[in-house]
Amino acid sequence: MKKSCKRALAGILAAAMALLAAGCDSASSGDTSGNATDSKSIGVIQYATHASLDNCYEGLLKGLADEGFVEGENLTIDFQNAQGEASTADTQAQTMAAKQYDMICAIATPAAVSAYAATKADGTPVVFTAVNDPVASQLVNSLEQPGTSCTGSSDVLPLESQLEMIRAFLPDATKIGVLYTTSESNSISVLQRFKELAPQYGFEVVEQGVTNSSEVATGAQALAAKGVDCFNNFTDNNVVNNLTSELQAAQEANIPVFGSEIEQVKNGCLASVSIDFVALGEETGKIAGKILKGEATPADTPVYTVEDGTPVYNPDVMEQLGLTLPETFQDAQAVTADSE
Repeated sequence: MKKSCKRALAGILAAAMALLAAGCDSASSGDTSGNATDSKSIGVIQYATHASLDNCYEGLLKGLADEGFVEGENLTIDFQNAQGEASTADTQAQTMAAKQYDMICAIATPAAVSAYAATKADGTPVVFTAVNDPVASQLVNSLEQPGTSCTGSSDVLPLESQLEMIRAFLPDATKIGVLYTTSESNSISVLQRFKELAPQYGFEVVEQGVTNSSEVATGAQALAAKGVDCFNNFTDNNVVNNLTSELQAAQEANIPVFGSEIEQVKNGCLASVSIDFVALGEETGKIAGKILKGEATPADTPVYTVEDGTPVYNPDVMEQLGLTLPETFQDAQAVTADSE
């Protein structure tokens, strides 16, 4: 009799536990179906501290949130800034690779190159943004079919629109000066395209290469001494990170600097046909989110590219240079250092 009671009690307990487990499974899958995402850990390397790259990071977080990944909830982010030093980016990438994060996101070409070099062997996904020419940087085989563990977004500068703007502001100009960093592959490829396009608008491009931040000031002075009518910036991280030095040299020569995006214009460049880097970062975050969820792979995810820009100008700088807003750019957006 006692044995029978024990067997009955054991059966009741087993049934109760089974019902409880089934209830927990139902609760965990019923109310959040299609919305739940597993917790992930990612590393983010931003190559330098300047507004356009900061905007990319802001957009990256938005895009990840759009895909259901929110920092502090189901996403852990190890954010590092290389402060414009390639060797620092290399070390940061190697550390992240050793920690076996689910992904590394890289903001700007040098950061992406470092991240890919550190993870290429183990195949950790790398999602980049603000990389002007990912093919030339050997991050992907093609924009349409990356074929590697890398993908992301590319800021293809609207160079023809920029040349049209320079010609409109400076109808008599003949020489455009370009300051660039010799180790930044993105700048070299953009410079080549710019030199090919410039003659169509009646310009000669005069270039001045620098190797590090300490050479930006002297490089800008040397470029101004070559008799250029203006400077034109690309998204060269070293130059943009030391924009004040370039602007000072241009001011001493009384020539304008045309920027490559809105933040440079806010900070003292005359004008630009500007890409929205927050929006670029957001598209990148969406790509990263889909890869983290297993809905896509870097090898088969096309690189998102943006080629259209918005004309912006700084009225304070324009007045200082004694210039007027061209008729063809009357609808351009006015921005200053006080603009949000």
